Amino acid sequence: MRKEFMLAWRYVRRYWWKYLLGILALFMVDQVNSDVPHLSQELVDGLDTGALTLDGVRNIALRLLMMGGLIALGRFGWRFCLFGSARQVERDLRRDMFGHLETLSMRYFNEHKTGDLMAHFTNDLGSVRQLLGGTVITTFDASVMLVLVLWKMVSRVSWRLTIVAVIPMLVIVVGNIFFGKHMHRRFLAKQEAFSELSDQVQESISGIRVIKAFVQEQRELAAFAKVNAKNREKNLRVVRLIALAIPILELVIGLSMLLTLVYGGTLAVRGEITVGQFVEFNSLVTMLVWPMIAVGECVSSLSQGMASLRRIRIIMEEKPDIVDEGDPAITELRGGVEISHLTFAYPGAENHPALRDVSVSAAPGETLAIIGRTGSGKTTLVNLLERLWDTDSPDMIRLDGHPLRTIPLDVLHRDIAYVPQDNFLFSDTVENNIGFGVEHPSHEAVEAAAKAACVHDNIIEFPQGYDTALGERGVTISGGQKQRTSIARALMKDAPILIMDDSLSAVDTDTEEQILHNLRENRRGKTTILIAHRISTIQNADHILVLEDGKRAEYGTHAELMALGGIYRAIWDKQQLEKQLREEHPAGAEGGAAQ
Repeated sequence: MRKEFMLAWRYVRRYWWKYLLGILALFMVDQVNSDVPHLSQELVDGLDTGALTLDGVRNIALRLLMMGGLIALGRFGWRFCLFGSARQVERDLRRDMFGHLETLSMRYFNEHKTGDLMAHFTNDLGSVRQLLGGTVITTFDASVMLVLVLWKMVSRVSWRLTIVAVIPMLVIVVGNIFFGKHMHRRFLAKQEAFSELSDQVQESISGIRVIKAFVQEQRELAAFAKVNAKNREKNLRVVRLIALAIPILELVIGLSMLLTLVYGGTLAVRGEITVGQFVEFNSLVTMLVWPMIAVGECVSSLSQGMASLRRIRIIMEEKPDIVDEGDPAITELRGGVEISHLTFAYPGAENHPALRDVSVSAAPGETLAIIGRTGSGKTTLVNLLERLWDTDSPDMIRLDGHPLRTIPLDVLHRDIAYVPQDNFLFSDTVENNIGFGVEHPSHEAVEAAAKAACVHDNIIEFPQGYDTALGERGVTISGGQKQRTSIARALMKDAPILIMDDSLSAVDTDTEEQILHNLRENRRGKTTILIAHRISTIQNADHILVLEDGKRAEYGTHAELMALGGIYRAIWDKQQLEKQLREEHPAGAEGGAAQ
């Protein structure tokens, strides 16, 4: 728990003066509030003895009015300072969490689901805000009121009556130990259930097209019902504990008030306290109810807040696998790529390397193509070039002669443009998606990139042209349009190295040929790495690497590989046969493709 407190203090201390002002305002309100019952005592005793005149009544009323004004002013002050500070802490923590997640490596996101991470940004941060706002207020308010009220009970009325009133309330202290211990465990389970529910909803909505296509709505509904029921049960466990604690708390408070009435009434009848003192004491006992109830609320909120802080702390303490070890003297890349005896296995699969003893190179301005069956390690190789994963040896990959890890990450990512397989687009306009990787892109540059990617003609037919807003992940446009928009986004960077990971698979051969022609014209002197399944995409490359089960099976130019008569030639022959069949039977080929 100490680590959670240290994490909270790191943010609270930024606004310590606001917290101090809020606590001072809260203290003033409690002080004034605890003096109000004394006015009742003065009024009742003055009227009972006949010593109070009309002017005295007016004086008491004026004092009461002034007290009300101070209480209203103080309540505004502590709400503004303490609730406002808690909101600022929540904002800062949310910003730092998001920034920290951006630094984490691919392994972390492979192991943690999106819904779980979203729960940290919603429920957990809400609980932390309550802890640093409402719980701070409740704890201080209850503590101050408890001390002030008890002191005035003893000093102004009777210490014996105070003991009688307080003894039943000591039960609350013992109960809160049990309550807090169980609340912490149950709330942690509740948050984890909410994370699971969020992930189920997020994944189902993202895959709604697949669900509908395979008519699996009822199956998904049943899966959702299961996690929803689990979430309900975990929430009910928290509610049941609160539902048990609150009535017990009220019973103890009711018993205390009953003893006060019986014993206090006896003292008043005997003349040991005045009627006014009896009235004042009953008002003070009523004021003591709030601190006693607040104890339970404080324990509950503290347990929930600390459980959420623990979940957030675990995220904040996560260390990235990829760290910047770059040499500041390296400020740019020219595009030279050298891969030497590259072997790599993903974490947990050390006995099954994704790449084994792969060597290949390309000089600045050359095109390197990679082809191979699905799962042969093509995407893994380019992911290693971008340092999304790290190799065991820093010398396996060199750019411009520099070991990859010596290149600063900002330089590496700035000077490599990447078109991934999934063609992820943001819920934003077409223009903003294309200009995503460039500071202050001009409309003319965006258009030029779109034309080079052969998507400009499609864009101008959209309802708002380049200002058309795309749906989540670009769902409102076709697969080919998504691919070409992603290519345009990469071309906007005009980077020394361009990586295209199977980025032309959803376009027809004529469009593919035009895009490749544009690439050759626009990227003269720059390095391009093409991953493809179609040989027509890569046949003009300077170097072609054929991967088979993670190993370099063949390497050379198109002519050299054709002459070998191996895997590459077999792929070529098969694709030529498919092309011939399409040309001879276009309707049948289209029908087969549709199926």
